[in-house]
Amino acid sequence: MTGRDGGAPLEPIGNTPVVILVRPQMAENVGTTARAMANGGLFHLRLVAPRDGWPQERAWRAASGADRILEAATVHETVDEAIADLHHVYATCPRPRHVVKTVMTARGGAAELRAATQRGLKVGLMFGPERAGLDNEDMARADALIRYPLNPTFMSLNLAQAVMIMAYEWWMTEDSTPPRALMTNETHVATKGELENFFAHLERELDDCGFLRNPEKRPGMVRNLRHFFTRGEVTEQELRTLHGVVRELAHPRRS
Repeated sequence: MTGRDGGAPLEPIGNTPVVILVRPQMAENVGTTARAMANGGLFHLRLVAPRDGWPQERAWRAASGADRILEAATVHETVDEAIADLHHVYATCPRPRHVVKTVMTARGGAAELRAATQRGLKVGLMFGPERAGLDNEDMARADALIRYPLNPTFMSLNLAQAVMIMAYEWWMTEDSTPPRALMTNETHVATKGELENFFAHLERELDDCGFLRNPEKRPGMVRNLRHFFTRGEVTEQELRTLHGVVRELAHPRRS
């Protein structure tokens, strides 16, 4: 079994950051990195001195269909070679070690990367080896560092997780998905007319059964029922179900 089945029809989406894995140690981590990249619309992958050489079939098995990213990946002997054609390079760094550089969050870094690509510049994101991360010589090649503001008592990410955070933040810089939405599937949010039709049905049956028999309390009780159904976005399907409930309660079936 090779793990290669063609994969998803991935291709570059505009001018996107190059992901640079410096001395990656395990082929499976390269594969899961490609999978993370695909989720965030990243495509270009460069490997610097992979420990076990390249290509490695285990990477394809771990990529979950991100085959084209792996097939297009390039291998480089040094960091300098891998970044030679880039204008800006940011390096992820969990623990800056006596380095004087700008340090940004993933969100801040993604915003600056997006701004640079919109000016036609080529940018890169550099990630270090799984065990120790980037060394000082690697970070010296970067314009700025990116550090994730996670739990200070436990900041332990595997390589693909680290890439996934940046891929997500990159995607979100231009994502227009509303922060909140109601999933209605085949139905729709009920209109005021549909709600009024249901209220009239409910009031009629409540009057007939005597529930609203107290004339002084009736207006307040009706208002409370209206408030209950107008607090949220009731769907047309839900109203049809409630109509059925009211009919069944008003005229129960005889066994």
